[in-house]
Parts: sequence; structure tokens; C-alpha cells
Amino acid sequence: MDRREFIIKTGSFLLGSLFGSNLFTKALACECTEAKELLQPRLALIIDDIGPSVSKARLFSEFGIPMTFAVLPRFSRSEDLALEFHDAGHEIMLHQPMEPNDPEINPGPGALYVGDSAVKILRVLEENISSLPFATGINNHMGSRFTAYQKEMHETLQIVKDRGLFFVDSLTSSDSKGYRTAKTLHVPTACRNVFLDNEMEVSAILRQLQKLARCSLKYGQGIGIGHPFPETAEAIGVFLKAFKNSKIEFVRVSELVISA
Repeated sequence: MDRREFIIKTGSFLLGSLFGSNLFTKALACECTEAKELLQPRLALIIDDIGPSVSKARLFSEFGIPMTFAVLPRFSRSEDLALEFHDAGHEIMLHQPMEPNDPEINPGPGALYVGDSAVKILRVLEENISSLPFATGINNHMGSRFTAYQKEMHETLQIVKDRGLFFVDSLTSSDSKGYRTAKTLHVPTACRNVFLDNEMEVSAILRQLQKLARCSLKYGQGIGIGHPFPETAEAIGVFLKAFKNSKIEFVRVSELVISA
């Protein structure tokens, strides 16, 4: 048995309890039935960090489902990739770099930092948004420190509101003020439920996808964030095979944001 066959068989085993002939285990059946009476379960996949690598980004472009691509600003191929994915029918977000907790980590060009003036936040964000004309929303790249500061997040999200965009809180920190601040400002918003690929193993990513599917079944929707790694693409490909008879609907993340 070669590696790919092993992964597919492993993926089928991991997902069998969720998408087998009975679809759900008895433990989940009651909760999921109640949720589906209110809303058909919907699931959105965001692929972050689009821009630095064209070949890795393109691994995700032809799965045959709506996807959302979060594009980093100010890389040489960022705008080209945003246009390519937009033309293919996918959704584009600005993946806005923000200051992490670790001062040794560089969040990349076009980043926002704690202590930036309102004028600087406006200038940086306007430049980044203008560089991606097809972006309909924003999520944070890193930002575990920046998103914890109410003043800076308020100023940032006011600009998001003024530009008619939505905001997805990547929740890189439990201290994030992003989601709550967006709701206060009446910015359409949502939170990430699951990071798919903190562990760079196909089997581990499949388990995270299974967790995301359970979330959508229980609560009516789920948002997962992955990154342009070959392992992530491979796991999603295996996972999608299990969806042929599933009632979960894949959607763009903009369809899951809440308008306050």
C-alpha cells in the first residue's frame, strides 16, 4: 500500500463515523437534528497567507467548492493571485498583518502595530485595501497583541465599516477584542472556529476537518482556517470525497458573517 492509498484509507476511517451510511453517530444525532431544523449546516474554508507562493496557492483553486482566499498585501504576486481566484469564482479577503505577542516575529509588510496613530492606521489600511480591489472582507494575520487592544481595533474596524467590508476574527489570541468590537460598530463579523493545520500531518488535519464538520452540524455553521501547505490541500481533497452524500453545504465565509 503506497502513502496516498494509506492516507485515503485513513481519512475514510476518520470520517466514517461522520459520513458513513448512517451519516452521524447516535451521540450527535439529536443535537444535529435540532440544529438542521433551524438552518442547513454550512461550512466555510478560508486559506490564509496567499501571496508569497503561487504554486502552493494554486493547490487549492480547483476543489469544485466555494472557497475564501485571504491574501497578504504588498507581495509581488498578491494582486495577480487575488484576480485569478476572483475570476475563478472564489471570494477574496485582505489578510491584514497585525502585531503578534512575540516581538521577534515579523508580521510582514503593511502591518499594524499597537501605538499606531489613527492617521497611520488609516493610511496603512487604505493602501492595503486599495491593492486588492476584489477584497470584500478582512481577517487578521497574526495580531495576537494588536487584536487585544480595544482602541486600535476600534480605529481599524471603523475603517472596515466605512469601506463596506466584513471582518473575520482569526482568534489568534483568546484576548482578541476583534469580534466584540466589530459587533459594537455594526460591522458584519464572524469568528474562526477551527485552525486546520497547526499540526503538519495529513491525518491531524483530517481530524481538524472532522471537528469543523461536527461544529457546523451542531451550531448550523463552521469556519475553518488553513494555510497553503501541500498537506492541507491533500487533506481537504480526501475530506471532500466524504461529502458526496453529505447535507453540509460549502459556502463563502461572507455568507456566515453576522450583521449586527
